[in-house]
Amino acid sequence: MSASATASAAPPAETPGYRWLALIAVIVGAFVAILNNSLINVAIPKLTNVFGSTTDRIQWVLTGYMLASGVIIPISGYMGDRLGYKKFFIISLSVFTAGTLLCAVAWSDTSLIVARIIAGLGGGVIMPISMSIIYKIMPREQIGMALGLWGISAMVAPAVGPTLSGYLIEWFNWRFLFIINIPVALLAIVLVSVLLKETERIEGREFDTWGFVLAAVSAGTLLYALSNGQSKGWTSFEIVALLFISFWSFVFLLWVETGKEHPIIDLSLFKNFTYTLSVISASLVTVGLFGGVFLTPIFLQNIQGVSAIDTGIILIPQAVAMAVMMPVAGRLFDKVGVIPLGLTGLTLMSVMTYELHRLTVDTSFGWLETVLAIRGIGIGLCMMPLSTAGMNAVAPQQVGNASSLSNLIRQVAGSFGIAVLTAIMQQRAALHAQHISESVTDQGMQYFQSILGTSAITTLGGVIQREALTWAIADTFVISAIPLFITIPLVFLFKQKKKAPQAQVQAK
Repeated sequence: MSASATASAAPPAETPGYRWLALIAVIVGAFVAILNNSLINVAIPKLTNVFGSTTDRIQWVLTGYMLASGVIIPISGYMGDRLGYKKFFIISLSVFTAGTLLCAVAWSDTSLIVARIIAGLGGGVIMPISMSIIYKIMPREQIGMALGLWGISAMVAPAVGPTLSGYLIEWFNWRFLFIINIPVALLAIVLVSVLLKETERIEGREFDTWGFVLAAVSAGTLLYALSNGQSKGWTSFEIVALLFISFWSFVFLLWVETGKEHPIIDLSLFKNFTYTLSVISASLVTVGLFGGVFLTPIFLQNIQGVSAIDTGIILIPQAVAMAVMMPVAGRLFDKVGVIPLGLTGLTLMSVMTYELHRLTVDTSFGWLETVLAIRGIGIGLCMMPLSTAGMNAVAPQQVGNASSLSNLIRQVAGSFGIAVLTAIMQQRAALHAQHISESVTDQGMQYFQSILGTSAITTLGGVIQREALTWAIADTFVISAIPLFITIPLVFLFKQKKKAPQAQVQAK
C-alpha cells in the first residue's frame, strides 16, 4: 500500500472542538438531502395536477432521483479517496443544490424529472460520503456518539417532511418544496468549506470503469424493477428483462472485481464476518423499518381520511423518540457495545411492529402514536449500533468503500421491502374483500337497501373495500415484523468478534 493511502486512513490530529464543529457541518449536509425526498413523496398528486401530467409519468420525479442515487453510490468511495472527502462532499452538495434550483424553476414535468435526476446524482452520495467523513475525523472511541448525532438527520427529516410539505402546498406554492432546501444546502456548503479540513488523497489509483458500469447497471435496473414491478406486473416482459439484466450484470461484476487491486465495489469486505453480519442485520431491519414508513401513511390517509399535514403530526412522536434515542444509543454503544442495544432495540421494534396488526378502521390516534413512539425508541436504539459495529470492523483505508457498499445494499433492501409489502398488501386486500362480500347475505343486503335506498350497493362496496384494506395492512405489518424477529438472534453473533479488537487495543 502506498504512503498516501496509509496517510488517508488516519484522522487529522485536531482538537475535539474541531471534530464536533465539523460534525455539525456534516449533519446539516445529510439533513438537507433526506428532507428533500420526504417533502416530495406526498406532493405527487399536486405535481400531477400542476403539470397536467399522469401519475405514472410524474412518479419519475421520485424514480429518477432514486435511480440516479443508486447508480452513483458505488463511486463515492473512489472519488472520496481520489479527490479528498471534503472536496467531493462540497461537489456533491453543489450538484444537489443546482438540481434542486432547477426543480424550483421547472416549467414542465420533463424539466422537473431531469432536474431531479441531476439532484439525485449529487444527493445519492451525500449519506455514504458523510458517514465516511465521520470515520475520518472522529476517533474510534467516539464514533458511536458521533453517528448517533448524525443519525438524527435520517430520523427527523422523514417525519418533518410530510407535515412541512402539506403546509407549503396548502399555504404557499409547490415550488417552495424545492426553494426551502436551497438556503439549507448553501449553508451546508459554507459550513463544510469553513469547518472541515481536507482528508489525505490517494494518488495514482486507476478508475475501475467496468466495475462502475456493471455496478450501476445492476443497481439501476434492480431498483427500477422493484419500484415498478407491482404497477407493470412482475411477469411483464419489461420487469422480467430488467431483473435478468440486473442478475447477469451482478454476475459479471463478481467476475470482474474478483482479485482486482482497487475495485470500485470491494467485495473482499464480505470476507470480514462482522461487516457482513452488520450489512445483513441492517438490511433486514431496513425492510421492517420501511414497512412502517410505507404502511402507516396509507392507513391514516386512505382508511381514516387524515390529511398529509395531520399524518405528519401523528408521526412526530415516533420521530422525536428516534431522534432522542439515537445519540443515547451512540453514547452507550461506545461503552457497552452492540449486543445490549441491539437486543433491546430490536425487541421493542419487533414487538411494536407486530402490535400494529391490531389496527382497525376505528383505531384511536392516541393508541397509534403510543405504539409508534415505543417503536421509535427501538429503532433509535438498534439502527446505529448494528451499522457501526460493521464499519468499526473494517480497516480505516476501507471505510469509504465499506460505507458506499452498505448504503447501496440498504437502499436496495428498502426498495425490495416496499415492493414485497405492497404486493402482499394488495393481494390480502383482494382476498379479504372477496371473503367479506361472500359473507354479506341477501337478507343483509336487503337491510342495507332499506336504510340507504338505491345507493346501498355503492356504499356497501366502499365499506367492504375500506375494511378489506384495513385487514390487509394489519396482515402486512405481521409480515414486516418477521425480518425484525429474525435479526434478534443474529445480534449474539457480534459478541465473539467484538472481543479481539478490544484485546489488541489493550495490548497496545
